[in-house]
Amino acid sequence: MFAYQLRIAWKSLKRSPVLSTLLVLGIALGIGVATAFVTTYYLMARDPLPDKSTELFHVQIDNWRPEVPWDEDRPEEPPDQIAYPDAVNLMASDIPTRQSAMFKASLTVHPEGEGKRPYRAMTRLVFHDFFPMFEVPFAYGGPWDDAADRDAEPVVVLDHETNLKLFGGEDSVGRKIRVEDRDFTVVGVLAPWRPTIKVYDTTQSEFQAPEELFMPFNLVRPMEITTAGNTSGWKGYSGDEFEDFLQSETIWIQMWVELPTAETQAAYRDWLDAYTREQQSHGRLPREVNNRVRNVLDWMAAEEVVPDEATTLLVISLLFMIVCSVNLIGILLGKFLARAPEVGVRRALGASRSSVFVQHIVECELLGLLGGVLGLGLSVVALGLINRLLSDVTAEFSLDWKMVLAGLFLSLVAGLIAGVYPSWRICRVAPANYLKIQ
Repeated sequence: MFAYQLRIAWKSLKRSPVLSTLLVLGIALGIGVATAFVTTYYLMARDPLPDKSTELFHVQIDNWRPEVPWDEDRPEEPPDQIAYPDAVNLMASDIPTRQSAMFKASLTVHPEGEGKRPYRAMTRLVFHDFFPMFEVPFAYGGPWDDAADRDAEPVVVLDHETNLKLFGGEDSVGRKIRVEDRDFTVVGVLAPWRPTIKVYDTTQSEFQAPEELFMPFNLVRPMEITTAGNTSGWKGYSGDEFEDFLQSETIWIQMWVELPTAETQAAYRDWLDAYTREQQSHGRLPREVNNRVRNVLDWMAAEEVVPDEATTLLVISLLFMIVCSVNLIGILLGKFLARAPEVGVRRALGASRSSVFVQHIVECELLGLLGGVLGLGLSVVALGLINRLLSDVTAEFSLDWKMVLAGLFLSLVAGLIAGVYPSWRICRVAPANYLKIQ
């Protein structure tokens, strides 16, 4: 029966191609806008590490001044980064399965070859646990080992684009590159990796691309590497020496730990509070104990990764789709009522109101699906424009199969909104009004 109704609906659309095209375009416009912004919101809000988001935790310690909070708008919040002394001390804990302090720097790479000029590369200094913690994919090689972390060995992991630039994309494990004033051995090359949310460091932009180079955190001292990320502090430090900066209360380091069980999570929180009280006994951390150990999703919520503007645009786009559908009600009503004599004859021959209603709903849903397919194409164009406008700071927004299904679902909803009232009106037509007695 459904196949018959679908065939009748298709014939009806072909009978008035101009009007049908207008209806399809109206739905496509609403679906294109709605799907583009639903996709943008979905990619911002989705879990970036679904297999590990409940096991990875961002660590915060309140080392701010005693008189005022770090964020006066949210006085309950501790700083979003930690100081170097705390990073070193926290890395001594044996409770986490994995852990890594980290920060971003900008270092000079000196490519080999005549005519190749040095350039600045965004670099992340991490411990080797960083890579399995955040499921970083490798094309060649892998992370360095514990010894490289401990001894601050000059080893480096390249991202896919840097390996392509320096070595033509071949397996460069074991090759040398010069960074700043020393030679580094390549131990790993990443596969193409562009997470939508840069969850491990949201201090500047959660939509920035990952860094180009990765090297051991403990190189910070021998190379005197300064951060290219956010820094803030309340307590001055004496002298201009790099060591004075390291020992200051300036915050510039992100700290993540992997705690796979509820027991380890509780134990780590207790350990962190005990560490804070111990530091207070030495004259540091003058505020009340106010530590935070947040998993990935809680950290994203605290950092407001999904901006209010994205939510607003999502609601507006859905309302726009509804408006587009409502505007088509009058056109469909006129189209359906024009065939009232035909429907009257069918009713007189025994067709029920429900069968007439369903037939016209099927036609509306067919229009919706056709508009949805075209609308998905328009949403791809819209997402391409968004990517071009935000190319400097964001990962790529694109449709996946879930968003394709969401777009088709919205198209069915749009067809239903546009078609329910006209279908109800035509099925209420009295047959006698259109039957002539000779």
